[in-house]
Amino acid sequence: MELTTLDYSFIFGFFAIVLGIGIYVSKTSGKNTSEYFLSGRSMPWWILGVSMVATTFSTDTPNFVTDIVRKDGVSSNWMWWAFLITGLLTVFVYAKLWRKSNVSTDIEFYELRYGGKPAKFLRGFRAMYLGLVFNVFAMAGVTLAAIKIGGVMLGLEPWETVLYAGAITVVFSAIGGFKGVVYTDFLLFFVAMAGAIGAAYYCVTLPEVGGLENLMTHKNVADKLNIFPDFSNKEILITLIIIPLAVQWWSSWFPGAEPGGGGYIAQRMLAAKDENHAIGATFFFNIMHYALRPWPWILVALASLVVFPNIASIQEAFPNIPTDKLGHDLAYSAMLTKLPSGLLGLVLASLVAAYMSTISTHLNWGSSYIVNDFYKQTINKEASEKELVNVGRISTVILMVLSAIFALFLQNARQLFDIIIMFGAGTGLIFILRWFWWRINAWSEISAMVASGVISMLFKMTIVGKILFTHLDQNGYTVEGIMPSYAQFPIVVLITTIIWLTVTFTTQPETKETLFNFYKKIQPGGPGWNKTIADAKEANVEIVTDTQPWNVPSGILAMLVAMVFIYSIMFATGYWIYGDYTYAITLTIVALASGFILTQLWKKIKATIF
Repeated sequence: MELTTLDYSFIFGFFAIVLGIGIYVSKTSGKNTSEYFLSGRSMPWWILGVSMVATTFSTDTPNFVTDIVRKDGVSSNWMWWAFLITGLLTVFVYAKLWRKSNVSTDIEFYELRYGGKPAKFLRGFRAMYLGLVFNVFAMAGVTLAAIKIGGVMLGLEPWETVLYAGAITVVFSAIGGFKGVVYTDFLLFFVAMAGAIGAAYYCVTLPEVGGLENLMTHKNVADKLNIFPDFSNKEILITLIIIPLAVQWWSSWFPGAEPGGGGYIAQRMLAAKDENHAIGATFFFNIMHYALRPWPWILVALASLVVFPNIASIQEAFPNIPTDKLGHDLAYSAMLTKLPSGLLGLVLASLVAAYMSTISTHLNWGSSYIVNDFYKQTINKEASEKELVNVGRISTVILMVLSAIFALFLQNARQLFDIIIMFGAGTGLIFILRWFWWRINAWSEISAMVASGVISMLFKMTIVGKILFTHLDQNGYTVEGIMPSYAQFPIVVLITTIIWLTVTFTTQPETKETLFNFYKKIQPGGPGWNKTIADAKEANVEIVTDTQPWNVPSGILAMLVAMVFIYSIMFATGYWIYGDYTYAITLTIVALASGFILTQLWKKIKATIF
């Protein structure tokens, strides 16, 4: 594949603009940690919403979608589509609570909600656990995708891709801070969308594919089109629908879809002007992330089944790709090599945009944990703002280096998805309930975090897991266990939940002073705080300042209507593409009706939220 002058102009022009933005905002970003990590809490909803979408528009996502679509069809996307429920719960229940907390990071929340040494330990440990370990995992997945794209499309060695892409991104991230990330995300979003849509259109119209109609009827594609899995297949139904919708969305921590909000989504809510802008940003993100964005990737994945029907055909076309990097996820990059001059440059620029957006966000977010919640609390409590910003910049570089090294040892993005899902299994319910139930304490979270990690490793890496669960051996043969493989995740959730509930009721609750202070600042409401309110009245302490009715039931109703609205848009889009106009028209009407109901419902509940 040869790049023309036009292609190079797109790519280098994009690099120049991004670095220019980083340099332009570097002076204001470096003033203090509030500017460096939250842009002074002055951001409007629209720029934060676009930033959330751009951040999750990473290079590994189209590879991941391509991988699962080629193997198991379009319906396999339910393993992440189910997280829409989590996202909408954040929109209508938790966004306003996060913004009202006024913390600098979601990890700082621990010392607002809990007290004493356990809270301090939890804050410091969680900062390094998420900001360093899990953050490096996530960035390694994104970098792995960049390695595969660089190898297929540009013939680069893995280390070359890591060096070139990583160096530019880390320089931009270190000097620009959060403001640089958010401003460039606005540009990156439009570049990435244009590239994804342009690539999908061209790949579908390739002579080998022959257009949409031929694609939908091709023998390699026809059995992959179902949006819902085969309900007669018990294992697929449980794996893709029942577990994600009944258990996974509320029980598992996952970057960008944390139950109760958290991570870089929380960082953007905390950077919003007020609660209203925090809600607007997260709602816009969920609409774009789930309803519209997946289809360009899905179309390229389906078209790739015609052009590259199996891994052997990919290997034959790209013999320079190392064996340990071969996989179905390579098909996305392979299809992009078919693009013409000009569009090729735009798509490459869009992939660079996706990579830089995601990595820069993770770098700034992870660095905010290391600085605010570890260094400032454990290493140097008297550190000046200048020192803290410098530590943030140094930690940004370290995070980039570690993730790049780790990426060189990975094979596909699905590995990381499974690892992160399992290691967070069972912790999500605490993140949801801790706002609304006084009895949860710091030991609840510590025990859940430890239990989830230990049990997951026990099942994944020892003979125990092989005995208990059906699995594939090294040769790809099925080895029967006591239970089916899909039982592993729910069992981790169940055991973890039993452990943290036991610990909760056998340890001392948080002090009344801690609970009083939390309630007075957040005003969460609900029956879970009745005892605390009664204790405050008995102690003659006024903690209830919000006399409005508890708005969580209305928020949950809005969440359900919004779920119908977004899923209807998502499925209607798919059926319009498939040419199934009966379903497409019906779902479009459902989307319009639910959208209207949602606007009316929002008018009624808005007064109780603000």
